[in-house]
Amino acid sequence: MKLLRQSSPDSPQLDLQLDLFAAEALPVNAPAAPLTPAPAAQQPDTTSSLSPGPLAPGKRRIQVGSHVLDYVLLRSKRRTIGFLIDDDGLRMTAPKWVSIAEIEAAIHEKQRWIFTKLKERRERSARRLQPHMQWRDGATLPYLGSDITLRLGTGRNEGIAFSETARELTISLPADAGEQQLKDRVQGWLQQQAKRIFAERLPLYAAKLEVAYRSFALSSASTQWGSCTADGRIRLNWRLVHFALPLIDYVVAHELSHLREMNHSPRFWATVQSVFPEFQSARKALRERGPETLPVF
Repeated sequence: MKLLRQSSPDSPQLDLQLDLFAAEALPVNAPAAPLTPAPAAQQPDTTSSLSPGPLAPGKRRIQVGSHVLDYVLLRSKRRTIGFLIDDDGLRMTAPKWVSIAEIEAAIHEKQRWIFTKLKERRERSARRLQPHMQWRDGATLPYLGSDITLRLGTGRNEGIAFSETARELTISLPADAGEQQLKDRVQGWLQQQAKRIFAERLPLYAAKLEVAYRSFALSSASTQWGSCTADGRIRLNWRLVHFALPLIDYVVAHELSHLREMNHSPRFWATVQSVFPEFQSARKALRERGPETLPVF
């Protein structure tokens, strides 16, 4: 495909990761204990539903206020009732000795959290259906929290230039260049900028936390914003360069805080908060801005 031009202007130790997106489990500090997903080999409880009507295989149905809610029930060896929201909806896990009535009473108790998370999943799915970016002259893409415009140069020499004032990224390519060449050139520039920004922010937050990291590298992971190993190797997703600097700083602070606490305990979050007080809002923003909202490379 031709480009469309417009005539107008190594560590085997513990490795902790910050996920891009994940199933939502009930928070640890909630009255009902959160659960780890039941082993895949276990089969859902498929007893009859509570109300008539067709159901997907393995699902149950319950009336919750004015809502009809379908869910999957997995029996497990865990000791408590657990809640998990994923792309398939609500999944409950419970010991075999817990009755259906007790499980559904727990659903009623946590209905506000359940419906909030289900709504967030639906909105995320809707964003996935939005049209993909068109790689051409005049197209826009996010960079450091705001859009920049792509411009195709007409000179003979290949090159790339960014105007901060005009918020334009000019790419000079041969006249017969294709869409993939443009995407590759833009991605290369974005990765270069990400590496520069990470190299600036990591020492800043390492000094605040009084920790020393061994190295850092760019990541292209599809499911993680960053990771940290116990011996101080940091990996940061280059796609963070699409977001505003505070969100980048949150991920940097998050990963470096693991060099103080190699877990996600209350002490870990207190460590993050000590250098990044707004971590909760940044964490929420990253969850809402999933990979489906970013340009496809």
